[in-house]
Amino acid sequence: MIFRSFFSLLITALLAACSVLDLPALAAPTPAVTEGPTAAAAVTPTIVWFPPSPTPAALFIATYTSTPEMRPGVGGTTLSDSFSEAESWDTRSSNQGSASVERNRLTLAVQPGIYLFSLRRGLALDDFYAEITARPSLCRGGDDYGVLIRASTAAYYRFSLTCNGMVQADRISAGTRESLQAAVPSGDAPRGSPGEVRIGVWAVGAEMRLFLNGRYQFSIDNPNMRTGTIGVFARSAGDTPLTVSFSDLVIQDVSYIPPTRTPMP
Repeated sequence: MIFRSFFSLLITALLAACSVLDLPALAAPTPAVTEGPTAAAAVTPTIVWFPPSPTPAALFIATYTSTPEMRPGVGGTTLSDSFSEAESWDTRSSNQGSASVERNRLTLAVQPGIYLFSLRRGLALDDFYAEITARPSLCRGGDDYGVLIRASTAAYYRFSLTCNGMVQADRISAGTRESLQAAVPSGDAPRGSPGEVRIGVWAVGAEMRLFLNGRYQFSIDNPNMRTGTIGVFARSAGDTPLTVSFSDLVIQDVSYIPPTRTPMP
């Protein structure tokens, strides 16, 4: 009796174990996904190793227009002077200085404190463009040299280069100087000596423009003198002599009508 009861319990336990082993594995419950902030917090963010960056705008390089023509209306050559004829220029010689023409150059040599100029004879210019080469060989500090335009023996416009690299312009009349352009530095004006520079002047009506080595320097405007010859000068401002030679003068005509200026109210 006791044996039969023990056997029945054993059979029941074995059947229960087999039933448990035959059951399929239960899948893990899938969490419910809902909309809203709670759902967003439940999702693990994806790491972006190379975040996108804005596409750079194309590099824009400005295209500038060319500089305005500063010598408009320049035409044919009216005079080319190789300085082969001494009688075409004022020449002189004294203990204070000399102006002489030889070897295709006009040379001005002055003692300390002396101012000397030489004018081209038989020439009357109104509107023109002129270029001449200057070569200072003894030149220091405030010593200056340059060209005279619309000139006579009593009055002229003077464009000056100093030996310390400055340029300026004056009007000389009856021994009185009027400054038309104060001294300004120029990288084209030779400093000291020896040096070489091509001096150009464009003159139309009351306006005159200075060029050195083909580069524009400045303009002046003065209506007092409209015609005259061309010349060169040298002046020693210190206690040492000054020597400058000039060569290769070329004069061209200019046909240009300046724009009409609107009067100020």
